[in-house]
Amino acid sequence: MKHQIEQAEPLHKRRPTTRYQADVRKGLTSEQVSEYRENGWDNCSVQPPSKTTKEIIKSNLLTYFNLIFLLIAILLVVVGSFRDLTFLPIIIANTLIGIIQELNAKKTLEKLTVLNAPKVRAVRNGKTKMVSSEDLVLDDIVIFNAGNQICADAVVAEGEVSVNESLLTGESDEITKKPGDHLMSGSFIVSGSCYARLEKVGADSYISKLTIEAKATKEGEQSEMIRSLNKLVMVVGILIIPIGLILFGQQYIYAKASLRDSVTSMVAAIIGMIPEGLYLLASVTLAVSVVRLSMKKVLVHDMKCIETLARVNVLCVDKTGTITENTMKVNSICPLPAYDPEHMDPLEETLSDFAAAQSPDNITMAALQESFKTPGGMTPVSITSFSSAYKYSSATFSDASYVLGAPEFVLREDYSEYQEIIEEKSSKGYRVLVFGKYAGTPTGKELTEKVTPLCLILLSNPIRKDAPETFRFFAKQGVAIKVISGDNPVTVSEVAKQAGIADADKFVDAATLRSMEDISKAVLEYTVFGRVTPNQKRQFVQALKAAGKTVAMTGDGVNDVLALKDADCSVAMASGSDAAAQASQLVLLESDFARMPDVVMEGRQVVNNLERSGSLFLVKNIFSLLMSMFSIIFSISYPLEPSQVSLISMFTIGMPAFFLSQVPNKNLIRGHFITNILLKALPAGITDAVIVGALVIFGETFNVSSLDISTAATMLLAIVGFMILYQISKPMDLIRWIIWGISIVGLIFCSIFLKDLFAITGMSTRCIMLFLVFSIITEPLFRYLTKLVTMLRNLYLKLRHREAEIQETA
Repeated sequence: MKHQIEQAEPLHKRRPTTRYQADVRKGLTSEQVSEYRENGWDNCSVQPPSKTTKEIIKSNLLTYFNLIFLLIAILLVVVGSFRDLTFLPIIIANTLIGIIQELNAKKTLEKLTVLNAPKVRAVRNGKTKMVSSEDLVLDDIVIFNAGNQICADAVVAEGEVSVNESLLTGESDEITKKPGDHLMSGSFIVSGSCYARLEKVGADSYISKLTIEAKATKEGEQSEMIRSLNKLVMVVGILIIPIGLILFGQQYIYAKASLRDSVTSMVAAIIGMIPEGLYLLASVTLAVSVVRLSMKKVLVHDMKCIETLARVNVLCVDKTGTITENTMKVNSICPLPAYDPEHMDPLEETLSDFAAAQSPDNITMAALQESFKTPGGMTPVSITSFSSAYKYSSATFSDASYVLGAPEFVLREDYSEYQEIIEEKSSKGYRVLVFGKYAGTPTGKELTEKVTPLCLILLSNPIRKDAPETFRFFAKQGVAIKVISGDNPVTVSEVAKQAGIADADKFVDAATLRSMEDISKAVLEYTVFGRVTPNQKRQFVQALKAAGKTVAMTGDGVNDVLALKDADCSVAMASGSDAAAQASQLVLLESDFARMPDVVMEGRQVVNNLERSGSLFLVKNIFSLLMSMFSIIFSISYPLEPSQVSLISMFTIGMPAFFLSQVPNKNLIRGHFITNILLKALPAGITDAVIVGALVIFGETFNVSSLDISTAATMLLAIVGFMILYQISKPMDLIRWIIWGISIVGLIFCSIFLKDLFAITGMSTRCIMLFLVFSIITEPLFRYLTKLVTMLRNLYLKLRHREAEIQETA
C-alpha cells in the first residue's frame, strides 16, 4: 500500500510538520493552516477529477490507428504517391477537433466542479467558516451535521452523531459515535452534530486508500455505446494487418504490379476499413453534451450516464424534493384522547421544548422549530436524533421521555386503535407524525416500551409547480414512475395523484414486504411505496434491475445513497445532502426536477444520432472489407485509390455524420447500439461491394482501363452513399435537406475543380455505358437488400419473443 500511496501523491511531497491540538471552539489559526499546507498536509484528492491537458493530447494523438495512418503516410511518401496523402488533413483535423472539444469540456466541468465542490464548516481563528473539503488540513476542527459526507478521517471531539458506513463496509446499520470515536472518510452522518478533529487527510485517509486500490485493480465501467465501439475497433484493428499484407503480396508478387501500385491499392483498402471517425465522433458528441448540460445547470460526474438515462424505462423518485418542494410546514396538531389538558403541560410548550432540544438537521425538525416557539422551560437530559432505520427521534427530560415519529414505528401494536384517523388525515395528503410519552428511556434503537400518544402532527410539502408536466413527459416516453418514500403510503399516494403520476392509487406499505420475493413482485405491481427503509430502497432498485429494467434513481437525502449507488443512473438534487450528491452520476445544480426531460432528450439525441452517423461509417468499412476479400479471392487489383476513398468519406460520411449528430432527436432508443448500426449499414455496404465488384469484372471483360474503372467506382460509391444518407436522415426536414444538398454539391465541386487531387479522370464511352447500367441497378438492389435485412431482423425478434413467452409459461 505504501508504494501505491507514493504514486498517488504526484502534486507535492509531504515534509515533517509540527502538530497543533487546537481548542474545538477556536480551531487552528491562519498561520497554522498555512504551515500545514506548505508542508503538504492538506486534503487534496489522490487523483485529479479529470484527465490533464497532457493526458488529453496524448490519448487523442497516440492511438493505434494514428500509428497505422503514420506508417501508411511513410509508405506513400517512399513510393512517391503524394497525391494519395489527402487523408492526412482529415486525420489531423479529427485529432485536433477531439483535443479541442475535450479541453473545452474539461474546462467547463472543472469550473462547475470547483463551484459545486463539497464544502464543510471548519472552525478557524475562533470563527466558523465554510471551507472546500480540499482546503482542509491536518488537525482542522470540522463541524459535521446530518447529511454531511465525512471527507477525511477524524476523531469526534465534542457532540454525538449516528454514522452510516455502508459505502465502506457494505453494512447499512447506523453506528453511534461519541467523543473519542473515529469517523472514517467516505461514511456519512445520518443524524446529530459533532465537532471533529481531522487526523488523516488526503492520501492517508481511508477512502483514499480504497480509491487507490480500486484504481489499480479495476478500470471504469463504460457505456454500451463506447463498449461496442471498443469491440469494433479491436476487431478491425486485428483484421487490417493480415488483410493489408495479403493484398500487398497478391498485387506485388502474384499480379506483378509495381511497388507504387501495390502500396496504393493496399492503402486504399486499409483506409476504407478503419472506422477512425466513428469513435472520435462518439467521444466528441458526448463531450459536447456534457457542456450543453452544464449550461442547463446539470453537473455530469460520469459521462456514460448521459447514454444510460436515455435508455431508462423505470424512474424511481422520492416524494420530498422531487414531487414536492424540499420544504415543509406544520399545518395543525390533533390532540388524542390520552392527552389531558387539565393535568398535563400545554402541548405547544412540550412540543416547543422537544423541538428546541433537537438539531434542525432535516426539514421536518426545521418545520417544527419554526412552528413551536413557546417553550415551557424543560431542559433535556439526553436526546436521540431522527433515525431513518427506526423512524423516530426522542428527547428525555427530568420527568419524562418523549418520542416523535412515524405512527407505525412509534405505536407498533397499538397502531390499529388510531389507524382510522391517521389514514383519514393521510388521505388528504398530509404527512402524519405521532408525538407521545415513552415508558422507558429511548436509545435511538428500536422502541421496546409502551408509547402513550398525545397528539398527531400534520405536515405537508407543496407540490412542485412543474412536477405534473414533468411526469406527463415521462408517461409519454414510456418511462414507468415508482414513488419510493419513507412516509405513510396513503399520504404519498395522494401527493402522487396531485402530481399527475399514472396509477398513483396502486400503493403498498413496504413494512408488509418481508422477503426479497415479496419485493420482486411488488415493484412490478405497485407504483407507490410507503414506509420504505434505506435498505429496502436499495432492494427495490436491485429487484427492478433483476427484472430486466434500466433504472434511474433520484434522491437528495442520506437515506437515498445506497439506492443511488446501485441504480443504472443516479441523479441527486444539489440542495440535498453532500453524500447523495457525491454518490450520484448527475447533479441537478438548481435542484430543479424539471431539468430531467432535458437530460433524457440530450441522451436520446446522442445515441440516436450516433446510430445514424455510425451506420455511415460502417458502410465504408463493410464495403472495404468485402472488396478486399473479393480482390484477394479473384486476384484483381483493388479498384480505388486512397484519395478517392478520402473524397467519398468526406462528403458521404464525415461531414454529414457530424452535422446529423447535432440535430435534435427525441425518438425512443430501442435495441443494442452496435446491432442497430450494423443492420442499417449492411444493405448499403453489400450494395457497394456487389456493384463495384461487378463493375471491375465487366470492366476487365470489355477491356476498360483501370483508371476509368476507378473513377466510375468512386461515382457509384457516391450514389449509394447519398442513398444511405437519405435513408438514415428520414424523416427529412429543412436542416436534413440542407445537410444532404451541401454534401452532394461539395462532392460535385471537388470532382470537377479538384479532380487531379482526388484522381478523378474522364471516362471512355464503354466505361460511361457500364457506369449508367450499374447506376440504375444500385437503387433496386439497395431497396431489396434493405427489405431483406429488415425481414430477417423482424423474424429474429419474433423468434426471441416466442422463446421468451415459452420460458415464462414454463
